[in-house]
Amino acid sequence: MKRILLFSLCLLAFSLQAVWGQKKALDETRKVIERVTGKSDLPISLVLKSNKGKLDGKTNFKYRVDRGVLNIEGSCPVALCRGFYDFVKSNRAGLYSWSGSNIRFPQQLVDGMEKQVVSPFARHYMFNVCTYGYSMPYWDWERWEKEIDWMALHGIDMPLALVGYEAIIARVWKKMGLTDDEINSYFVGPAHLPWMRMGNVSGIDGPLNEDWHRRQIALQHKILNRMKSLGMKPICPGFPGFIPEAFKRIYPNLHIIKTHWGGAFCNWMISPQEELFSKIGTAFIREWEKEFGKNDYYLVDSFNEMDIPFPAKGSKERYELLASYGDKVYQSIRHGNPDAVWTMQGWMFGYQRNIWDYETLGALVSKVPDDKMLLLDLAVDYNRHFWHSEVNWEYYKGFYNKPWVYSVIPNMGGKTGMTGILDFYANGHLEALSSTNKGRLLAHGMAPEGIENNEVIYELLADAGWSDKEIDIHKWLKEYSCNRYGSCPTAVRRCWDLLLESVYGTFTDHPRYNWQFRPGTVRNGSININPSFFKAVESFVEVGSQMKGNPLYLADLAELTALYLGGKAELLVKAIDWQYEIGDTLRAAKFEKDFEHIMLGMDALLSTHPTLRLERWIDFAHKQAVTPEQHRQYERNARRIVTIWGPPVDDYSARVWSGLIRDYYLPRWKHYFASRKTGVGFDFAAWEKNWVESEGCSSQTSPADVVNTACSLMDYAAFITPALIPNAKKGELGAWTVAPEKEEALSFRIPADKLSKLSAILLEKKGGNSSVVCSNMKLVADGKVLIDDVSDKSLHNDNLRTVYKVTLPDEIRGNNGVEIQLRIKNTGLQTASGQVSLIGE
Repeated sequence: MKRILLFSLCLLAFSLQAVWGQKKALDETRKVIERVTGKSDLPISLVLKSNKGKLDGKTNFKYRVDRGVLNIEGSCPVALCRGFYDFVKSNRAGLYSWSGSNIRFPQQLVDGMEKQVVSPFARHYMFNVCTYGYSMPYWDWERWEKEIDWMALHGIDMPLALVGYEAIIARVWKKMGLTDDEINSYFVGPAHLPWMRMGNVSGIDGPLNEDWHRRQIALQHKILNRMKSLGMKPICPGFPGFIPEAFKRIYPNLHIIKTHWGGAFCNWMISPQEELFSKIGTAFIREWEKEFGKNDYYLVDSFNEMDIPFPAKGSKERYELLASYGDKVYQSIRHGNPDAVWTMQGWMFGYQRNIWDYETLGALVSKVPDDKMLLLDLAVDYNRHFWHSEVNWEYYKGFYNKPWVYSVIPNMGGKTGMTGILDFYANGHLEALSSTNKGRLLAHGMAPEGIENNEVIYELLADAGWSDKEIDIHKWLKEYSCNRYGSCPTAVRRCWDLLLESVYGTFTDHPRYNWQFRPGTVRNGSININPSFFKAVESFVEVGSQMKGNPLYLADLAELTALYLGGKAELLVKAIDWQYEIGDTLRAAKFEKDFEHIMLGMDALLSTHPTLRLERWIDFAHKQAVTPEQHRQYERNARRIVTIWGPPVDDYSARVWSGLIRDYYLPRWKHYFASRKTGVGFDFAAWEKNWVESEGCSSQTSPADVVNTACSLMDYAAFITPALIPNAKKGELGAWTVAPEKEEALSFRIPADKLSKLSAILLEKKGGNSSVVCSNMKLVADGKVLIDDVSDKSLHNDNLRTVYKVTLPDEIRGNNGVEIQLRIKNTGLQTASGQVSLIGE
């Protein structure tokens, strides 16, 4: 009798807990709707229904209007939010975006309106490890709450949730005997944490401090509580094996590997074969769950862009070692939480197939139970449109029966330039769904390195993840415009058609204008600013007078016009260089004034934009500071990541932002123009370092009328066309100028996709009677020196051209940075100038 009573009480408690949990989930769902609409009395009924049975676990929702009430049923709280958002968009009642929300819930509901949607995926994934550096390092709870609302409305239920890793790992390391100083000297500034976590860097802009750890712990509690209350399955950080070198003090015989990345950065890696790896990994998960509660998924990436010294391919030793590695990583997680799933990013699956062939990856995952691993196939767009290689689910034959996530990387580094094939983002996942090698395809996802850019892509991707039918991109763009602007005039539709012929019909891995690089290092940017791009923006501006009161139109107008003017500025940079090459300094000076006017106009327009402002970025950093010292440190770190990135210049995370244009890009170019006049090189590295370490932004007055300002600037720039640069040649990299009896070390950036076809470097002298000697040519890719030619090459009036031949292995591939480094000496008494070009197949 007692056992029956005890069983009944347990059953009652379980039922009450389930009822309470469902009520809490519905309450949180309703709060999302209240926050995004600003109303708490909407006629909406919400019901949770299981997705088991005939729906095979796939997320789903349906809604119906009955007696003036919108009834939404969903398989989870996120599905309910997605159902609400689908209803809003289906009624052309607005959308919720990073640059603003204009959701207008219909005042009257028409009975009978109904719809059911079953996603072809069980889960929907979001974020990239790098998003936490390029977009989110200094976010507060107010900004995070908006992001979680955005995810819920867009149907995202499997986000990365990495906040607080350092606070927990520091606890673990201190318990093992490391001092605060040893830990802090290893940690980096907040914006660089992703690359410390992945074993790429250490020490940049550190240390972290107890204030930071305390606030990050409090923030992560709020993030995880909200995510889990909405039924999301966050992927939290695990221990990937990267540690301070100071562990050698405690474990003198410990074998650790010093990792190198990009030529200038390092970290230290402990092998999973070492007992300490398992000890730290297990302790971390236990400490994490002690603080935040149980979690289902843990991200552990030990091999990101790393050349690990495995035995040779085909050898028994290689595959045994890899299988043991994988088993040790999994066991370190299992001992912390037997139910947890090891999650691993798959960037290397496509990027480093010279290392990670089918047998190699298969060996790594062979000893991990199928249900205890999740593989993130991050970059299908790169396979298809950049590497032009076989997609990973085909190459790895369904990923060895492991669950996996179809995902894309629409953005590298948080760059704001436009790129991406919209039709592919709408329909590319259909190929995976229909493949005989789809295996255990679990989720659809997006893994941008940075967000708050190219908003149309993420709206499209979110819709695609809930569709197993082909999306007509033209019809979709019409509906998107109606929701975003309230209507879709002919001029706006024409704008989209033209963008599909330019930036949104092509894929560029690193879209940047030439003026976003260190001056003189790049002749051509990588944004597809063909004639259709310029015509698209001109068409968008045509409806300005009728949409002056529309905030989202004005935000897009400011952004599109700035990008339009950015394309004009790129042409002007080339025109100015051309004038110096032919000796017309008066016309060069005129173009320089035009360049300054356009750049300042871009900056003024973007000062009106909700997100594209340096001041906003720095303000987030300031809000995390408790002391004046932290205030300076966090600002320095925030300025570094969007400009020089690290100790060497990189311009990787290039942003078209107000504040950055007027205070960083424009002054840097003015120094370059001055050096072209005099032939005396300018110390850009010192200037850039000083800018990173400075504080504050110069003042800016925003235009009162965005439409008139945009039109005026576009009219001003009308004369700027490719005709200003006669005789422009394919393959031009950049120009050089060397003063009399001086020697200059010069560098020129190469687009990564040109590396495989490169056969020679052409060096030409264009101006001056002096002779010059190039004593060294280096070709460097991602910090690795591929060629170091120290032969002297002379240029003089009887020999104006010289060539460095280039021979590279077939598997060579560039990613983050490829450059030519030259050392040129002017032996004469006149300034000498010229240019550098690529010769390819």
